[in-house]
Amino acid sequence: METAEIARRFLAFFEKNGHTVVPSASLVAEDPTLLLVNAGMVPFKPYFLGQRTPPYTRATSVQKCVRTIDIDEVGKTSRHASFFQMLGNFSFGDYFKEGAIPFAWELLTSSVADGGFGFDPDRMWVTVYLDDDEAETIWREKVGLPADRIQRRGKADNFWSMGVPGPCGPCSEIYFDRGPAYGAEGGPVADENRYLEVWNLVFMQFERGEGSGKEDYPILGELPSKNIDTGMGLERMAAILQGVDNIYETDTLGRILRRAAELTGVAYGDNERSDVSLRVVADHVRTATMLVADGVKPGNEKRGYVLRRILRRSIRNLRLLSGDESFHMHDLTAVAIDAMGDQYPELRADADKIHSVIDAEEKNFADTLRAGTALFNRAAERTRRSGSTEFSGADAFQLHDTYGFPIDLTLEMAAEQGLKVDEETFHQLMQRQREAAKRDAKAKKLGNADISVYARLLETGGPTDFLGYTESEGEARVLGVIVNGEATGVARKGDKVELVLDRTPFYAESGGQLADKGTIAVDGRGVVDVEDVQKPIKGLFVHRGTVRDGEVVVDDTVHAAIDTDRRASVSRSHSATHLIHSALRNALGPSAGQAGSENQPGRLRFDFTSNKPLDAAEIAHVEEEVNEVLARNIEVQYMETTLDKALQMGALAMFGEKYGERVRVVDMTDYSRELCGGTHVGATGQLGLVKVLGESSVGAGVRRVEALVGLDALRRVSTESALVGQLSEQLKAPREELPQRIDAMVARLRAAEKEIERLRAAQVLQVAGELAANAREIGGVRVVTHRTADGTTADDMRKLALDVRGRLGESAPAVVVVAGVPADRPVVVVAANKEAQHSGLKAGELVGVAARVLGGGGGGRPDIAQGGGSDAAAVETALQAVEQRVAQS
Repeated sequence: METAEIARRFLAFFEKNGHTVVPSASLVAEDPTLLLVNAGMVPFKPYFLGQRTPPYTRATSVQKCVRTIDIDEVGKTSRHASFFQMLGNFSFGDYFKEGAIPFAWELLTSSVADGGFGFDPDRMWVTVYLDDDEAETIWREKVGLPADRIQRRGKADNFWSMGVPGPCGPCSEIYFDRGPAYGAEGGPVADENRYLEVWNLVFMQFERGEGSGKEDYPILGELPSKNIDTGMGLERMAAILQGVDNIYETDTLGRILRRAAELTGVAYGDNERSDVSLRVVADHVRTATMLVADGVKPGNEKRGYVLRRILRRSIRNLRLLSGDESFHMHDLTAVAIDAMGDQYPELRADADKIHSVIDAEEKNFADTLRAGTALFNRAAERTRRSGSTEFSGADAFQLHDTYGFPIDLTLEMAAEQGLKVDEETFHQLMQRQREAAKRDAKAKKLGNADISVYARLLETGGPTDFLGYTESEGEARVLGVIVNGEATGVARKGDKVELVLDRTPFYAESGGQLADKGTIAVDGRGVVDVEDVQKPIKGLFVHRGTVRDGEVVVDDTVHAAIDTDRRASVSRSHSATHLIHSALRNALGPSAGQAGSENQPGRLRFDFTSNKPLDAAEIAHVEEEVNEVLARNIEVQYMETTLDKALQMGALAMFGEKYGERVRVVDMTDYSRELCGGTHVGATGQLGLVKVLGESSVGAGVRRVEALVGLDALRRVSTESALVGQLSEQLKAPREELPQRIDAMVARLRAAEKEIERLRAAQVLQVAGELAANAREIGGVRVVTHRTADGTTADDMRKLALDVRGRLGESAPAVVVVAGVPADRPVVVVAANKEAQHSGLKAGELVGVAARVLGGGGGGRPDIAQGGGSDAAAVETALQAVEQRVAQS
């Protein structure tokens, strides 16, 4: 039975039993306590908590999920995946255990011909929570399952929550016995590989608090009603019904895995290590495809980092499999899109954009590997110079945090150079970063309590009526007053307050446009200075500010007025953003899609997809084209229409953005037409001037243009003109000749620096002949020991040692020892010729002798080695220690 048919059959069964079929929500969670949707119940969480009234009492869905807590187990087990689809049926205060358990049993054990999955009842096992006698009784008496196939388990296994504060409850899990070939007898408590979990029935009746792990958290109390939340992993069910050993061999993941094997030339099933890598690739490519389709882009923070980590694990494993630097992600992404396209048609519609993001990240990681490897090599060299064999945990963290190096890659590269990594420090830094992120998230006060306040206001007062397209001020009624996250009903002078009005001229920050500022005044009684406006819940405008004077009370009639000069300046920036977008598309083609923006008063930034930077000529062309449009003074028109009609008109939609049925189109005749809810100018001439400041990279395949608009642009042009005038005067050159004059000065400076470096190196090496001529014989070995002048670099010391060794030749054993203090710490270099090595004198061992005297360590090859320590005063003693070791040979 194909995966798509399993999903269709599940939904059909519950729809027949009175459930509303709800489409999958985006992987980008609306819940601010989560980065990504990690369970099928996440979109229904406000209903379970009683924050919102559900529009139905029964629902069923196939929800896209991403969970990375067990990412290191992906590929190693038969059931772990980072992306999975959760089939679920939900009851909101309707049926409870007595309904959920029989529903599950009927669907699982009914014949395929009758719309079920055809499981053999004699191969089914269940678990229930320790004290859940009610669930066990239903399984035994209503379903007829023998008592010896019902097992009780503790909180870690049979009590479910999302891992964060929210709804929770005991659960009953259903398992399928795959037979003795898969493991030991004894039910799920004995072997969860043989007894594979297929369905989890969660009896959602409690609310949990803060805590860690699966057991260490308090139960705060009961939910407003008893609910049902079930989850059946679509991939696990497909593995069973398709008769394969694991989820990676099903009809969807299996296609990606087989193509990865073809591309890398590795046979699946021949080697466990390569099999794990192939499974990781198959899972991660599909996960990345689904994340990008929902608008996530690779980055160094939050969900962008999740995507980047997944993509880079894929690329790393592909390179381990193929043994080269081939680019395979485009091909594999195409397979993933085709495999999942029947269930999610939007994948095929957005295929070009998905490819653009993933291809760019693959290329970026290839560049990053080169840059990161250079950083690693420098850090490894620094480690050896210090006499240590332990690679710094801080350097490992920097490789991870800045270059996206998985720690296992750093461990492998360190081992190749005879170094071990300070993993303890690395993990401490990782934990510190996680804790900082948690503190930051908590400081935003976006937990369940705050959401419930906003949700109640939205439910009782309805969505905020936005007047700002046509009005800059107006009368409104106060629906809610919130202080410190709680609805207080009143706020007084000095209070930081959040106000919810029934209508407002204030624009709430969205679509890259910053929020309006202004005042909310109660006639004769109080004034609030509005500093920010947000929409924590769709449709609800929350005005954040400080009570400057008096007080404000719920049900007050107020006068809301925005700062019109600021609004006009921000609107000019927003309109300029649309124009720059069109100019970039004209210059680079339709692949230059919007990837983010920010519109401030007089200033903007615009992020766009591109695999290469713009050169100076392209930047100048974009700037000129935009200003030509300003000179034409094109009228800006607005219309509201359906999404389909807007797209038919050629309006651009932001990739990954979710739009409703009705959308607003901002139309600048034939030059620019986009879906946009922001505020804009009436005609392009009102922008005055647009000055592009420059272009830079902000991530894999994403570039950023920054620009000034209006008076800010004019001031910048005036400042630059004055600076050029000063340079022209100082260099005594006309303005048009400044680039050539400055180029010539820079060239002379670089040539001088190279000459200084050459002379310095020559000065060090000029003593090589004298040192070789004065070599002493110790026990039949020609030995040279030399202390360099302080400040001589370790690299020059190494060159000197090799030069002297070369002059000594190979006719007799020879050892050269050069030591010095390049900076604050001493360094020693030992070079041994082949005859010395044959007689048992190896450079790696001798450098260790010297380094230990210096208070450090070191090592290297038998012919050349380097070490160091911390005791600069012991350099002469270290040289003598090497001579003594040679004498003993």
